[in-house]
Amino acid sequence: MRVRLALAGALLATAAATAPTAHAGAGDGLSVDPQGTVAEDGTVTLSGSYRCMDDSAGPVFVSSTLIQGNRSTGIGGTRAVCDGVVHGWTNSAVVKEPGYRSGAARVEATLMQLTPQGALGLPLPGFLAVEESDVTLG
Repeated sequence: MRVRLALAGALLATAAATAPTAHAGAGDGLSVDPQGTVAEDGTVTLSGSYRCMDDSAGPVFVSSTLIQGNRSTGIGGTRAVCDGVVHGWTNSAVVKEPGYRSGAARVEATLMQLTPQGALGLPLPGFLAVEESDVTLG
């Protein structure tokens, strides 16, 4: 299991390092709300707002990662509407053993566009905005 996680992390890091930056517009932006929740069943919910200007090159998503102590977990993903208007985003995921606890944590959120690349048109991520914020889980 740890080997698969390490390989997945290495693949994502390589994709991020080699992926082209999407054409971020001057109005693209992202924020994270200072409060998140962790329910008794392990459901973690994070939220914030975003604005993007153009999704004509490919779909845009808001992804989030929760970090607490030495643990990090991807918490969902939301399809973005890129119309120049500020929209809210909410991502949730059930996180089992070991679960997250109430208290201080950190969120890394990304506004990412998948853009077809090369002759095969394989989609690669381009980053429109990245936000790192301290949050309190309640």
